[in-house]
Amino acid sequence: MAKENKLEAKAPAKKKPVRPKRERPSIREYFKGIRTEVKKVVWPTRKELGTFTVVVILTCTFFALAFWGIDSGVLAMLKGILGISM
Repeated sequence: MAKENKLEAKAPAKKKPVRPKRERPSIREYFKGIRTEVKKVVWPTRKELGTFTVVVILTCTFFALAFWGIDSGVLAMLKGILGISM
């Protein structure tokens, strides 16, 4: 019986800590925070912006041509294997 009593005595259940209810900031405070964060942004110079734009355009062109080449190659392979025409 002594063992049964020990098994029955369970450790107290852990309670979740109660978080205080946070108040939502007003619309004015929200936009004030946005303004503060935008002031921290380091904007690129005109020269950097031009360079970044060229890099993006060249990267997009490269991947477009690569996907076109892969697609054309797979299509040609399927036409050869299956003997279909389009």
